Amino acid sequence: MVHRTVGVFFGSRSVEHDVSIVTTHQTIQALQSAGHTVIPIYITRTGEWYTGEGLFDLKNYQQENIRNVANVEPTHLSPSTRYHGLITPPMAGRFAKSRFQRIDVAFSTIHGTHGEDGTIQGLFEMADIPYVGTGVLASAIANHKAIAKSLLQQAGIPVVEGISFTRYAWLEDPEAILAQLEPLGYPLFIKPATLGSSIGVAPAHDMERLRLHIDIAASLSTEILVEKAITNAVEINCAVMGNYTIEASVLEQPMSTQDFLTYEEKYLRGEGKTAGMKGADRIIPAPISDELTRIIQEYAIRGFKAIRGRGIARIDFLVQKDTHQVYLNEINTMPGSISFYLWKASGKSPIEVVNQLIDI
Repeated sequence: MVHRTVGVFFGSRSVEHDVSIVTTHQTIQALQSAGHTVIPIYITRTGEWYTGEGLFDLKNYQQENIRNVANVEPTHLSPSTRYHGLITPPMAGRFAKSRFQRIDVAFSTIHGTHGEDGTIQGLFEMADIPYVGTGVLASAIANHKAIAKSLLQQAGIPVVEGISFTRYAWLEDPEAILAQLEPLGYPLFIKPATLGSSIGVAPAHDMERLRLHIDIAASLSTEILVEKAITNAVEINCAVMGNYTIEASVLEQPMSTQDFLTYEEKYLRGEGKTAGMKGADRIIPAPISDELTRIIQEYAIRGFKAIRGRGIARIDFLVQKDTHQVYLNEINTMPGSISFYLWKASGKSPIEVVNQLIDI
């Protein structure tokens, strides 16, 4: 295995900012254990870029201003295809020069907006820097729940019935939107179309709650997706990895005390805030039949191929308990904790996972 200098990009102007920090901590541990040199690049909530040794310590992110942390300095990515890496401006001195740090591979662990949506992937491509994970197109598709749903339907993959609409349409004529939603019946699930980690997702059993949660979702995203709730169902997740040849992991059944797996249950239970998705309560392998396992794994691979995916993703499904009907619910192209826990159960260590992702 060739040891490389890997730039890990994380944080960003996303409501999933804190989740990204946790995923990054676990990814850096795996990369360093594999013998790679890691350059951390932290993007603040306001879009400022920083690098430096101080970013390796999780405690430093509790600081109100990361600029006050020792061994952390502003930086930016070179847009030139001649220089693959970071340019750090001089701190002081009339004759001081900017410093350049070469990056062999970019590894984005940004969740959601400005990272999982194809934007930073486009930046890497403009700078001609090889990068881990899905490309611009696949990232953008998967990050938009409504567009992904339409594409998956065309590929013959079962998805939950739903209707999407823009924030503008809702604010302009909410009654017209409510009339479109009426045939779906209750209960319903309201989702911001471009967010993950269950942020802004909520159930509605009546008109009052439906209006409330659409208003909340509209404050978080420019497009909203409302889906018919699948009752008496369990969530089953599958990780996939590869490029032209895609492999599927063992399946998991996340455990929830709610109608759905909330942000708190995904990231703040189990081992606490530093555990990420690996700290959530789950059953691995999922307690379902071999035949149902095979069907879900096949749908996961087909779904990843349908969005033109490469690298890694976690595909989330809903399965009705009585009929065993399967619905592909969501494709996460930057899964929490890189789904290390699913691949570990499938026989791959975190070191093997990051090495394979770099080689893809």
